[in-house]
Amino acid sequence: MKVTVDRLGHHGDGIAIGDEGPIYAPGLLPAEVATGDLDGDRLTNIRIEMPSPLRVKPPCPHARTCGGCQMQHAADPFVADWKEGIVRGALAGQGLTATFRPMVTSPPGSRRRATFAGRRTKGGALVGFHARASDLLIPVPQCHLLHPDLMATLPGLEALVHLGGSRTTELHLTVTRAIGGADVSVAGGKPLDAETQLQMARLCEAHGFARLTWNDETVAMRAQPMQRFGRALVAMPPGAFLQATAEGEAALVQAVALAVGPARRMADLFAGCGTFALALAERADMHAVESDPAMTNALGKAARMADGLHRVQVETRDLFRRPLDADDLGGFDAVVIDPPRAGAEAQARLLAGSHVPVIASVSCNPATFARDARILLAGGYRLDWVQVIDQFRWSTHVELVGRFARVKAPD
Repeated sequence: MKVTVDRLGHHGDGIAIGDEGPIYAPGLLPAEVATGDLDGDRLTNIRIEMPSPLRVKPPCPHARTCGGCQMQHAADPFVADWKEGIVRGALAGQGLTATFRPMVTSPPGSRRRATFAGRRTKGGALVGFHARASDLLIPVPQCHLLHPDLMATLPGLEALVHLGGSRTTELHLTVTRAIGGADVSVAGGKPLDAETQLQMARLCEAHGFARLTWNDETVAMRAQPMQRFGRALVAMPPGAFLQATAEGEAALVQAVALAVGPARRMADLFAGCGTFALALAERADMHAVESDPAMTNALGKAARMADGLHRVQVETRDLFRRPLDADDLGGFDAVVIDPPRAGAEAQARLLAGSHVPVIASVSCNPATFARDARILLAGGYRLDWVQVIDQFRWSTHVELVGRFARVKAPD
């Protein structure tokens, strides 16, 4: 079957128009002509007959086999326009438009957190990423996405898998670059006896791992893994959320700081360990709200230990079950909100009924951002601008910051 790609879908697949509906063609770009076998609504065994001028040679030697990156075959300017277009389309679906600030894209070799798959083999261990939509495990010794410090952990991760894995189950190894060394968290490993745990501790020392968490239990800690947010150093709990790249985090913080302007008293909702709260506390009083007590404890301790910060209050609260109401929000000059992919519809409705002058909304899901934006605009806000922050380079993932300003008193 021969197809001509009409456009790119949100998951990075080329979409052609077939007789019975859309045909999805992985790895193809707009205007490309290709042949292949139709399997349901997907084209398989694809052969490109006429490549697009947007197509480039993937910089990474693993691009054709590894499923970690979906967009290395497309020129960077096209990917940037496509990601911005996803946000524009989500807003248009809610009847909204926006002014866009210039996109910021993280450079290659900057990803500071990754989850590898690992499996013990007859002769040792295999650590890498899965092929796209497959259980096949691909080693990635020349990955162009990950920070060199993460790449340097691969021999140690293989040793962990060989020691604590099995040939019948797969391990998931989350590795985070931290001050003090790599922070490693492993899920799916076999139970550790005292001798194996001692061997794990020796392995961490040999490979310079700061901490090893095994099946949710910290089994070795050579140094407390730390992250710097502004002037504060945060002792991160195992598995705590962290922005994917330092460059992406800096761009998000800069955009949020621009959005809130000279506000002197702010709330940071879904605050995590303080990415925004601790950076903004250098110039304003902050009230940070997060549901995970381990993260709020880490944030509060970091704020107390840091010099030169304004007052930082910390509240452990589930904002899905108990969003801040108009009384809670009274007195804040600005609110920063960074919910998970599901967005924060209930909190958006209460913000729409509040008197908060400015809202800086951070989102990793354009669809729920647009839904919540419509609620805010219906409550008397305007959407001043949106900025896409592409810290997940070569992926289909889109992050953004939007600034909302109140122009009409709530009903």
